[in-house]
Amino acid sequence: MLFGVIAFGLFAACNSSYTPKPIGYFNIPLPKKSYRVFDQAGYPYKFEYPVYANVLKDSTFFNTTAENPWWINIDFPKLQGRIYLSYKQIGPNRFAKLLDDAFKLTNKHNVKASAIDDSLINTPNGVHGMFFKVSGNVATAYQFFLTDSTKHFVRGALYFDATPNQDSLRPVNEFVAADMRHLINTFQWK
Repeated sequence: MLFGVIAFGLFAACNSSYTPKPIGYFNIPLPKKSYRVFDQAGYPYKFEYPVYANVLKDSTFFNTTAENPWWINIDFPKLQGRIYLSYKQIGPNRFAKLLDDAFKLTNKHNVKASAIDDSLINTPNGVHGMFFKVSGNVATAYQFFLTDSTKHFVRGALYFDATPNQDSLRPVNEFVAADMRHLINTFQWK
């Protein structure tokens, strides 16, 4: 009797028309690209950033006071993302240590990363550095550092308020990465 019920269930299930739903992600409306200048008095740098983003002074660093008053965040409220920009003067900090720290922070993602691609930065404004693309389900897919090798050092990293999922975040990551490249290409030391 039990065998008959199971057999009937299997045959009945085979006759139903099942259509699998394709895997998909939400359509995220992305704003039109347009930029404005960040050039605040007292800051040792200036650059262009998107009009759909806000620059906020970063006043805390892991529940302590920020190292200096020039740390800022570029907030993308509609995309729930943020670029953290930390500035350090090379004088009190050794240049080699700043470079080493930048690489160490990027390489911390090796646990989850499937690849880390880096590219040199050399702009006409005398800004040098490196841009990192970290592939995989990592917390930050794009990072960079900028320097003049004598006085200034800036490190930037993009984070989203979401669980890292490379596939679902790809369109927004790539959209903001283009804004990061624009920021880098327009970056100037004062």
